[in-house]
Amino acid sequence: MEDSQGLKEKQEPKRRFPSNEHRSKGKSPMEDQLKLAAIAINLDVRLRSSDMPVCMQEHALRCTRHLLDSAPKPQPSLTHLARAIKKEFDSVYGLAWQCVIGTSFGSFVTHSPGGFLYFSIDSFSILLFKTEVELVTREDLGQKI
Repeated sequence: MEDSQGLKEKQEPKRRFPSNEHRSKGKSPMEDQLKLAAIAINLDVRLRSSDMPVCMQEHALRCTRHLLDSAPKPQPSLTHLARAIKKEFDSVYGLAWQCVIGTSFGSFVTHSPGGFLYFSIDSFSILLFKTEVELVTREDLGQKI
């Protein structure tokens, strides 16, 4: 059985883009936004709301478009699509990503800073967000009782 420290280290997010290194070298935030807008138009995506670095948004849009284009027609499995997007983001940006996909849903979620994206693609709306995971140990349970 793994100790709690080893498990906690596995759950720590992989810091792929520390500070502002995620931004393209020499590009301004406006240039990044324009590039993202062009990508969204090219992929037929409508960005609704975001609190996520541009490079991560681009990754989500391209990943989703690829998964939809390769999904069985006429109706892709939204559960499989959501699982694939979640797994992709868990593997690249650390654990605790959540993904909701549908044609009609309401939501109100708490997310980690820099970890929220809501967009539409084809007839689907996609909500992708990161939560925080805290390891609960036996000691924690003993203190709360």
